[in-house]
Amino acid sequence: MLKHFLILFVLSFLLNPVAYADLYKKVDRFGHTFYTDAPDSGGYKLIMRTPMKGTVAYKNFTSNRHRHAPSIRKQARRYRVDPALVMAVVHTESAYDEKAISKAGAVGLMQLMPQTARRYGVKDRSNAEQNINGGTRYLRHLLELYKFDIRLALAAYNAGETAVAKYGNNIPPYPETQAYVKRVVSRYQKYMEISESL
Repeated sequence: MLKHFLILFVLSFLLNPVAYADLYKKVDRFGHTFYTDAPDSGGYKLIMRTPMKGTVAYKNFTSNRHRHAPSIRKQARRYRVDPALVMAVVHTESAYDEKAISKAGAVGLMQLMPQTARRYGVKDRSNAEQNINGGTRYLRHLLELYKFDIRLALAAYNAGETAVAKYGNNIPPYPETQAYVKRVVSRYQKYMEISESL
């Protein structure tokens, strides 16, 4: 069995020379969705591959990031949200791929669901400018709702306001949501250092 695994691993490496960090998804029996880059239990399925530094895919990611940065800064200023935070959310949600579509039906740079898009007047979720506008407005709403507790706002962005309320306005105990919050906060700290140079 181990021999077969090693053969498959080597073949996958040879056939796919571009390096990626994988993202996995699982939906439990209650309908809760979990994401992770390091599954520690069964039931997870690979849904996205994030490019690693030094690859062609990473160059595309970097190019997209620079292309969308002016729109992100514009909408962030408009709704008084730190541009570095919006960039961290975009990075985590879509890796700056405006064509990204999740299996749950979220679309675009900030992965807007249909109801969120309608709530904020986004007519075309695949339109980068509209998507950033709607996502940033929603993020601003969440920041105000949770008295600018960034971690709670991010938890709600990922799991929904109902899930946060269900657990007494705390980060829900979903591994996916907890990992999401940590990932965005980490990226937010990095973007605060480099956002002006993008």
